[in-house]
Amino acid sequence: MKLKELFKNKTFRLVLIGAAALLLLILVYFVFFRQEKTAYIATEEERRLSILLGEIEGVKSATVMITEKDGVPVSAVVVFDGEDGILTRTRLMEVAASALALRTRDILVYPAK
Repeated sequence: MKLKELFKNKTFRLVLIGAAALLLLILVYFVFFRQEKTAYIATEEERRLSILLGEIEGVKSATVMITEKDGVPVSAVVVFDGEDGILTRTRLMEVAASALALRTRDILVYPAK
């Protein structure tokens, strides 16, 4: 009986509608606008290769991601900061391929933004 009287109160209804709207907005934010942050932790091999590639002339720094299948490297992506040119990219590709015992076509090299 008290609940019916409470719903007859105009202020209570407005507060209830406002709370429901706020809850709906929060739900929409979490479903559609929240970006999941996925932390990528580089392996020891990736860190070592990044340091090695950073020593190449024209390269300030390099980040490496190695794709493995059954514990064996099958491809790699190198993103580097520094002088962008065919010679720099070729050097990065050859050094990474040699260090990972892969073919150069299995190594992708890109300049950073």
